[in-house]
Amino acid sequence: MKKTAIIYDFDKTLCTRDMQEYSLIPELGYQEPAQFWKEVAQLSEASRMDGISAYLYYLLKKFREQGRTIRRESFAQVGRQVVLYPGVDTWFQRINAYGASLGLEVEHYVISSGMGEIIDSTPIASQFRRIYACRYYYDENGEAVWPAQIINYTTKTQFIFRVNKQVLDENDEEDLNAYVDPEQRPVPFSRMIYIADGLTDVPCMKVVKEYGGRSIVVYNPQSARAGMTAVRLVQEGRANYMCEADYRSGRAMEELVRLVLDHIGADEKLRDREGARQG
Repeated sequence: MKKTAIIYDFDKTLCTRDMQEYSLIPELGYQEPAQFWKEVAQLSEASRMDGISAYLYYLLKKFREQGRTIRRESFAQVGRQVVLYPGVDTWFQRINAYGASLGLEVEHYVISSGMGEIIDSTPIASQFRRIYACRYYYDENGEAVWPAQIINYTTKTQFIFRVNKQVLDENDEEDLNAYVDPEQRPVPFSRMIYIADGLTDVPCMKVVKEYGGRSIVVYNPQSARAGMTAVRLVQEGRANYMCEADYRSGRAMEELVRLVLDHIGADEKLRDREGARQG
């Protein structure tokens, strides 16, 4: 079977809002999470700090100001409260089965600027071959003291190439940067689907689309702004398709991904025939 990758953002792609907003930010006393993000943006601008670095620092700072620490268990509790979009809980099994019927081995990956520790604690974590997300370094007491991994909208793209070359270990830079003929890579871009929700995913969407894969921008139908962003990304050629973030059986999202898998499966059969003829 031909290995095929579906790569997802997480916040507002598989779950309904930024994952920190379900309980982590409210625990700090913010009635409106938007106020927290506003303060993060102000810190980022004033300090000329990357936005993701700013929120990782500011989260630690706010907990310490309250005499509290962040531990892995803190994120685990949040992960259990994440609200997934409809149908996500059974999505992976359905898509895997459909891909297998076409001779495709579908693998799922997450590339997110959210917290890996939160995603690890969601009920769908086991469905992903790899979860690439921000993480803290924890000291001997199990307390978060420093960001161990920071993933922003531009560094996300390196993980696309990790999937492409199947160099999945984040610490393996040598193999990642070694030249491999695009035709010899284990998961060519033509067998990739990238699914995300917004402007911070544009570099990944564009890379996958330009190299022959398919990018899908999903949106919450209850948000007019999200819908307009999706339209804009398709019109500007950043993404191939847009679709409502409803992953239930028989809905438009499943139909769209099945069509893309049909296309991938047919292309692979044609390549196999060409190869047999040349051989």
